[in-house]
Amino acid sequence: MEETISLQELFKTLRKRLSLIAFITVIAITISGVVSFLILTPIYQASTQILITQAKQETTSVNAQDIQANLQLISTYNVIIKSPTILSKVIEELDLDMTTSNLNEYITVDSVQNSQVVTVAVENPDPRQAVEIANTIASVFQEDIIKLMNVDNVTILAKAELAENPSPINPNPKLNMAIAAVIGLMLGVGVAFLLEYLDTTVKTEQDIEDLLGLPILGLVSPISDKEIQQTKVQVEQRRRRV
Repeated sequence: MEETISLQELFKTLRKRLSLIAFITVIAITISGVVSFLILTPIYQASTQILITQAKQETTSVNAQDIQANLQLISTYNVIIKSPTILSKVIEELDLDMTTSNLNEYITVDSVQNSQVVTVAVENPDPRQAVEIANTIASVFQEDIIKLMNVDNVTILAKAELAENPSPINPNPKLNMAIAAVIGLMLGVGVAFLLEYLDTTVKTEQDIEDLLGLPILGLVSPISDKEIQQTKVQVEQRRRRV
C-alpha cells in the first residue's frame, strides 16, 4: 500500500521537533559568530584610481580615435600593474616581507567598460598597509610606464585614504550568521524528519491500523493511578461487607 503524508502531518512533525530545530539553528548561528568574530582574520581594502589619458602632445584636441587607442591600452596596463617589475619596486620601497607572487594575490585591477579609469584595489589585514601599498603601486606605475611604454599618459585620479574607523570587507559577521541561520534551519528540519522516519514505535491508534492493516474494534482508555487506588478501595470495602 502506498504511503502518503499530508500537510497536516508535516506541520505536526515540525511542531513536535520545534525545540530541536531551534536548538540546531541557534548552535549554527553561534558557531558562525564565534568563527567570524574570533577566528577569521579581518581583511581591509584600499583602492586608488588611475586615469589613462592621451599621450602628451603639442596639440590639445582629443578625438574619438585617440580615446579608442587609450581604451585598448588599458588591458595591457592592467597586466603591467600586477607585473613583477612594478610589484618588486613596491616591495622594496615599503620593505614588505613578501614575494611578488604573494603581493599579487592581494591586488585586484579593474576598469569599467569603455572607461579610461583603472581602479587598483589592495586587500590586507592591516588597513594602513593596504593604503600604503595601493598608493605606492599607483606612483611606481606612473613613473615606470614612461620607460616601459615610452608614453606619459597616466594620471593618479584619486589616492587611497585611511578612514578614521575602517571596516573590514571580510569576514561579514552579519551575513555569515544569516547564512548560518538558514543552513541551521534547513539542517534542523532535515534532522526532525529523519528522526520521525526512523521512529518506528507505536504511539497512536492510527499507527496500529497502518502497521496491521486492520481496523480497530475497541479501545482501552488509560487508567490513572488515582482511579486504580479508588478501585482498590471499593473492592476492599465490598469484601468487608461480604
